[in-house]
Amino acid sequence: MLTKSQIKLITSLAQKKNRTKEGLFVVEGIKGIEEFLNSSFELFKLYTTGADFGVASEQVVSITEQELKKISALKTPNTALALFKIPESKSIKEDGLIVALDDLRDPGNLGTIIRLCDWFGISDLVCSSATVDCYNSKVVQATMGSLTRVNITYLDLTSFLKSTQSEVFGTFMDGDNVYNQNLPDKGILVMGNEANGISSEIEEIVQTKLSIPRYGNLQATESLNVATATAIFLSEFRRGKQ
Repeated sequence: MLTKSQIKLITSLAQKKNRTKEGLFVVEGIKGIEEFLNSSFELFKLYTTGADFGVASEQVVSITEQELKKISALKTPNTALALFKIPESKSIKEDGLIVALDDLRDPGNLGTIIRLCDWFGISDLVCSSATVDCYNSKVVQATMGSLTRVNITYLDLTSFLKSTQSEVFGTFMDGDNVYNQNLPDKGILVMGNEANGISSEIEEIVQTKLSIPRYGNLQATESLNVATATAIFLSEFRRGKQ
């Protein structure tokens, strides 16, 4: 039986301030929950309409489909919803390629970029303080479990980039053609805000500006989606490095 206090807690986690206060976030659906259960993330409570996840009974609350609809953020709720504890921050490893996000705001874009980092073997993703929260339910859903395999750190991006010993690459419309570059195994790739790109403050720190050339005859497209651009840049950084 789902209590009113449980409903209040779960629905309150839609807001970042409450996730921070409670130290909890929501994961929905069988596949997503299984990914987190098989990771280092710690389960707080599991609400399920019947799926058996092999979880200790004291952590499980059996609910009905109607109750699941009350607590789910999805249009079509999928069997179960779980609350996991937000882990402590881990140290950043600067011995490889790092992706840095300068005030990214769209949850879907962040979720996709986390998946891309997982796919291309990027262990660390650093985000400016104003970047959308990685424990936002839409971000968690979009990562398809990749959130469990990428270390995400929120920090003062300007200070971090000024203090690093790694080469800082930035993505710009007027940068050097990425297809003509001999890209290293180590460095920091900065991706900018969806509407404004990389801020002027961060641009001053960037050492190498990169761009993806446009091939359309009219060249009327203003820009690429930031997640799409990230995929292209990461593919180029990894190409020939096998």
